[in-house]
Amino acid sequence: MRPAGSLFSPLDQRLQLGVEGYSPAVLRLAVRQCQKAGSFAEAAADLRELAGVAISPTHLQRLSRRVGAEWKALRQAEVQAFKDKRLAVEHPPPPAAAAVMVDGGRLRSRADDAGRGVSGPGWRETKVAHCQTMASAPHAIDPQPQPPRKFLDPIAVARLAAEIKARRGQGGAAAARPRQQRPGRRPKRRRKAKGRPRPLVRTVVASLACSEEFGWQVAAEVKRRGLHRAGRKGYICDGQKYNWALFEMHLLAWGFVPILDFVHLLAYLYAAAHAAKGKGSAAGWALYERWLRWAWGGQVKELLGGLRAASAALGTPPGGCGEDDPRRLAHEALGYVENNRGRMDYARYRMLGLPVSSAAVESTIKRINRRVKGSEKFWLEGGAEAMLQLRAAHLSEDGTAQRYRQQPRPGARAVGEGRLRPAA
Repeated sequence: MRPAGSLFSPLDQRLQLGVEGYSPAVLRLAVRQCQKAGSFAEAAADLRELAGVAISPTHLQRLSRRVGAEWKALRQAEVQAFKDKRLAVEHPPPPAAAAVMVDGGRLRSRADDAGRGVSGPGWRETKVAHCQTMASAPHAIDPQPQPPRKFLDPIAVARLAAEIKARRGQGGAAAARPRQQRPGRRPKRRRKAKGRPRPLVRTVVASLACSEEFGWQVAAEVKRRGLHRAGRKGYICDGQKYNWALFEMHLLAWGFVPILDFVHLLAYLYAAAHAAKGKGSAAGWALYERWLRWAWGGQVKELLGGLRAASAALGTPPGGCGEDDPRRLAHEALGYVENNRGRMDYARYRMLGLPVSSAAVESTIKRINRRVKGSEKFWLEGGAEAMLQLRAAHLSEDGTAQRYRQQPRPGARAVGEGRLRPAA
């Protein structure tokens, strides 16, 4: 029997059972598997097999939603402390170099308060920030004046361009391969170029929040880790407007260097060159390679001149033309470069020891998508947001999940008593 007004029985207190009646070790394992496994059913099977504990998938789902909501509240408290100018820097020594990379993923949602089953299915954007300290050194000259070989391999480039195009929501069809290449040839693995930044500690911010709210979350994380005090620091993302609105509001004043992700630029140049000279043609590849080398060297004036000439030769795209219309592809590439010309001094960025690609955040998004995205996964908003908080905390390498677990938890029960039992 519990004493009046007490949530925990004397046995609970001796066993250190939490508000759901689980020990700290079981709760830690349950939450870890919920965010790591492909589904709650897989998490339940993992717990039964690995820990000898049986918790139903339904109760794991409720548990993850509750703990994720608690961790979201802790994140919001950090944001409020940042707004109130009282958020402490947890890592006092300033890092030598740091990078903040922002991109978005997607998950499928369903209507709240609609009962069981999938009602009102739709897509929601997940916003993700990858905050990284790095080991790198500045250079007196460009440490990598030539583009990476994979950017000059026709098969690898076609695949990259197709992947970027699919991510932008323009369809998933593979880009045309140049005719002079043997289909199926895979590019050889290359050693990493000397002088490239080496990643150290990553933390992740992920949310379904609106752009403004997400910007505050990223800024608070940068301040908490002291990344704003780095000697060299870059902000790398694609050309989405909200990405750069976030930068201008929160990171510009801290001296972050704005860098347009080079791989997204490559995809635009590849599409425009083949639009100008013929899809899959040798002439299209030659034009792409010329433009790529200009871009890699930061020769934006020359690149703009080439794109303007190609767009003028094709003509203005008419309203309502298809997304693969050559006129539209050339026009979009020209606009992309014109809008981002101040973020394309890649030779200088490499001399500063900063990355020129946001591949790290794209890799992080893939790891998040393994949990939240799938043909049979339709999330309620609260459940999706909770899972994003759990996944981001566990992907962070500075002990964020452990730090959140150590915080006092609210006292209401999430599930009924007696749900924890030894596996049969």
